[in-house]
Amino acid sequence: MKPSIIRVVALGSAIAMLGAPLAARADDSASPCAALKRIVAAAPQHFAALSPDDGRAVAQPYGDDAQCATSGKTYQCTWSARDAGSGTNALEGVGADIASCLPDATHDGNAPGRQHFYLGARGDRTEITAQTVGASRVKLSVTHP
Repeated sequence: MKPSIIRVVALGSAIAMLGAPLAARADDSASPCAALKRIVAAAPQHFAALSPDDGRAVAQPYGDDAQCATSGKTYQCTWSARDAGSGTNALEGVGADIASCLPDATHDGNAPGRQHFYLGARGDRTEITAQTVGASRVKLSVTHP
């Protein structure tokens, strides 16, 4: 090919790329599974490596106002369900996320307002509790002794 043809083709490709919109992909959003795994992995170190932002992806499919913090041996997030009064639906979703994202977790508590899981041996367990707070709020707590 002649150098001038190569330049024209390259310039045309560059212009086409500039005009193309950037596509958003599902994998561009925060992942509840990645967040849950990161939180559980940080539990033995009492969540020292986590920030308040690390847990927000767990709530993202269900609510936009998650507030997360570490307190002693617990990492906790609380948020409002997107649809008023649908805390129970959000709780069921979070419980399903925990079960599918953490297949080694044992689900030993299933009540209308509370889901409980644990990982590890007695005495060194990471406890995961999701529960409703009122009709439209959800709280996730991950605790390690």
